[in-house]
Amino acid sequence: MASLYANAVRRTAAATRTLKPRHFSSSLCRRSDADNAPKPPPPIDDSTSALEYKRTLRHRPPPLPAMDLPRSRSAEEAVTNILYNTPPPSLQPFKKHVLNCLVQNEPGVLSRVSGILAGRGFNIDSLVVCRTEIRDLSRMCIVLRGQDGVVEQARRQLEDLVPVWAVLDYTYTHCIERELLLAKVSILGPEYLEDQLLGGPTHEPRRHPAPATEPHTKLEREMALAQHFEHAADTSDADPPAHAPAPAPLTPSQALRLKSDNLQAVSTLSKQFGGRIVDVSEHSVIVEMCGKTSRVEAFLALLKPFGLLEAARTGLMVMPRTPIQRSSDDSDIESEGGVVDASLLPPG
Repeated sequence: MASLYANAVRRTAAATRTLKPRHFSSSLCRRSDADNAPKPPPPIDDSTSALEYKRTLRHRPPPLPAMDLPRSRSAEEAVTNILYNTPPPSLQPFKKHVLNCLVQNEPGVLSRVSGILAGRGFNIDSLVVCRTEIRDLSRMCIVLRGQDGVVEQARRQLEDLVPVWAVLDYTYTHCIERELLLAKVSILGPEYLEDQLLGGPTHEPRRHPAPATEPHTKLEREMALAQHFEHAADTSDADPPAHAPAPAPLTPSQALRLKSDNLQAVSTLSKQFGGRIVDVSEHSVIVEMCGKTSRVEAFLALLKPFGLLEAARTGLMVMPRTPIQRSSDDSDIESEGGVVDASLLPPG
């Protein structure tokens, strides 16, 4: 028996040494781990799910920041503020400005430049555009009237355009100004001006119609009587009679003498202003004259008594003068001299 017991003890000890330890978890531990595991958010079924989220938070938002409300102003303070903060009207006079634009020679530049000036409310007095000695460069000479500040803003805005190289203001620059005039003047005199204007492209005096004959039919007599009663009440001397007598026609000699005198007078006047006659026709002449704007306007005013049939003017073209470099000797003489007293000079 003792041997059997000893053998059983040895087998139990050997089995204990060979078996590895095993760990067992209870069902309670497994349930607690499943409860602590992260879970996905519940699905959003409708738009009211946000209410449940807000209800679960239940946090109080921070108070709004305090705002300092301005005190209410009186009517007197408001009117004073408006009067003193309103900019006064500009007292700068409207003067003539000459802008010289150097632009790229491409389509659409003229419309963009004129569009900017029209958007600012400028009325362009004259605009001359032509190519320069450079193939891809054109020059625009623009004359307009406005205040200095407003024109300067328009100049800078024009200079910001892509095809514009530079914009120069020649208002206060010594420049040479020239304008070309072509005028068609009648050599028959002012008495035949209206007839020449109605005569057509040739400006031949319109022939007066023959005097109306006496009405023969009953209807014509009744219409003439009605017109007589209508015009009988008008006794004013300002309106000429309905059938004014036509002037007596000139004889060929009188017409030739009249044309020669008027042609000689127009030619003399043109030479005084540096112009010349470039075309002579049967009833009119064309005069060409180049000069400053004021000189052109004076020449037009003197041509009107002869009978101005048609006039065409170009815009103003300007070019700045080149200053003359003074020598050092002249400057020394001017600095040393001043006003010379004639009594201190030697005789002779």
